[in-house]
Amino acid sequence: MNTKIDFLYLSQDDVVKAGVTDMHHCIDTMEEMFGLLGQGDYLMGDVNHNSHGIEIVPPLTSPFPNMPVAGPDRRFMAMPAYIGGRFNMAGCKWYGSNHENLKKGLPRSILMVTLNDPDTGAPKAFMSGNLISSMRTGAVPGVGVRYLANPDSEIVAVVGCGVINRACLAAIKDACPGLKRVQIYDLFPAAAQNLVDYVNRTFPDMETAICDSIESAVKDADIVTVVTSGAAKPFIDDKWLKPGVLLSLPAEMRVPKDFMLSCRKVIDNKAMHQLWKEFQNCEGDFHENVGIISSYMIQYIDEGLMTWDDVTNIGDIIAGKAPGRQSHDESILFCMGGMPVSDVAWGTEVYNKAVEMGLGTKLNLWDEPYKL
Repeated sequence: MNTKIDFLYLSQDDVVKAGVTDMHHCIDTMEEMFGLLGQGDYLMGDVNHNSHGIEIVPPLTSPFPNMPVAGPDRRFMAMPAYIGGRFNMAGCKWYGSNHENLKKGLPRSILMVTLNDPDTGAPKAFMSGNLISSMRTGAVPGVGVRYLANPDSEIVAVVGCGVINRACLAAIKDACPGLKRVQIYDLFPAAAQNLVDYVNRTFPDMETAICDSIESAVKDADIVTVVTSGAAKPFIDDKWLKPGVLLSLPAEMRVPKDFMLSCRKVIDNKAMHQLWKEFQNCEGDFHENVGIISSYMIQYIDEGLMTWDDVTNIGDIIAGKAPGRQSHDESILFCMGGMPVSDVAWGTEVYNKAVEMGLGTKLNLWDEPYKL
């Protein structure tokens, strides 16, 4: 028997050469992945197969001088998954995150993605994960736009101008090429200007406008994407929104309760969000602990104001089990929490391309397993 196990190490440069930043391909891959979710051909963590992952949450204080303590975006997390179909791959995204990294010139989160043979568990790849993660995060709103935005959309509002919302904007523009104008708001003017410069370089056919408030940014917008970090929880009043708007929400934000209850609610994976009820018994604010708008859905369901039947999985829409947009004036809220199946699917695409191109460094685990 051949017991030798080699695997491929892919650096950041390798994954870039293998096409990790190809947004159109990434959107197609995420759409395919959601279709597999709609069919049930996937696994995530825990016995319910839908856990987001397992997180090390640092304590507020510690008697041990080197132990990490709580701070903005400070955590370690493992996010395992299996995705079926033609991918047929198991894997895990592992990351450490600390907002203080920015002072050191590092990204807030530093990530790696592993891919494993779903039969033997043998490693197939160990990959730089930051671009895999940010691209799949941006691409998911692109899938949402394909199914949930009005085809004649012309104006997109961007609230929060970090790396993730830049990726979201790229995906939204790819999915809706008729967009003509970007209305931008950020607490920090320099960040807003950086996004304007990016749009001018990347999408010269689009007008840009830096706005002095969230209200002015979302006014007349057909699509609104909100991605802020830290303690920021932007509020958007539905009175500011035009009928038929698509709110694309990969991050925390707030809307009026009446709007939440009345609008169409679409989500990446209901079963995953349902598990976040566990944070109701954790130290700290429940909405902050969950960190996305589904925390308000959980609250209103607990209060008997709505049920999970009022929320539609995007995978069910793609699989033909539920309708997409049903009218031009239907206002839709698309909530995303991020799933490891996305990282495994896009990581697999990048890995396969790297193998085809002869990229990466082959590493040997063993020729034969050592027997004690």
